[in-house]
Amino acid sequence: MRIAESELIINDDGSVFHIHLKPEELADNVILVGDPGRVDMVAEYLSDIEFRHASREFVSVTGKYNGKRVTVLSTGIGTDNIDIVMTELDALANVDFKTREVKPEHRTLTILRIGTTGAIHADIPLGSYIFSHISVGCDGLLNWYADRDKISLLDMEKAFVEHVNWDPHLPAPYFVKASQKLIDKFQNCTVKGVTISASGFYGPQGRVIRMPLAMPDMLEKFESFRYGGYRITNFEMESSAVAGMSAHLGHEAGTVCCAIANRYLQSSNPDYKPQVRGLVELALNKLTED
Repeated sequence: MRIAESELIINDDGSVFHIHLKPEELADNVILVGDPGRVDMVAEYLSDIEFRHASREFVSVTGKYNGKRVTVLSTGIGTDNIDIVMTELDALANVDFKTREVKPEHRTLTILRIGTTGAIHADIPLGSYIFSHISVGCDGLLNWYADRDKISLLDMEKAFVEHVNWDPHLPAPYFVKASQKLIDKFQNCTVKGVTISASGFYGPQGRVIRMPLAMPDMLEKFESFRYGGYRITNFEMESSAVAGMSAHLGHEAGTVCCAIANRYLQSSNPDYKPQVRGLVELALNKLTED
């Protein structure tokens, strides 16, 4: 089936509409970062840089690490941007831009998001690296796509909704497991995470400035939730869409974050760049190891 010009926009130079990458520029290993400025920090570790593109919040570089090709791409903040990024990355890999048809042979990408996060337990110190074994989508994005139940952990989802007395006015949450391949790579050097992906930084993460919350006891309910040896560990804003869309599209994906705040202890570390740099080094080594 041919994909119409209105559904997948291709720029005059042959790049995909938002992220401005061409199919031949995309590596099989992809690192996603939220902050456009972090792309250049990751690129410091790469050799044989092929290009640097920038369009709005989407900055990209492809080079090599440990002899393997790696693309680094910034997404900006939020799962709405992840919807754009994941769709366009998959199109670059699996759509023929000349015929506008899906390629007969599927290309699998390995996609790792590196970010920052806020932990919600006292025993997760600032600077900890948390790998999201399971991501909890409180953003609603995956509910717009068919068959969201097929890639969701429905029993855990049901237990969570009952435990926190989920407000029916909010988007239905979904629980998605990360790629087992990436879980195995990071399990001995990171905290086992169950990560809430929120649709905002303030109210959706339980912060109160001047507007009260729909679920005032949200943080306490999240902190006390337990299921099958798992507990909710942290908040961020993108991992659910990365894991969920990758599961649908047939890619290996996961999220690893550096804890720069602890909501339980009400503490934060504004000078977190050295810890993030350490996470980048760890992530590059794990991503490219055999």
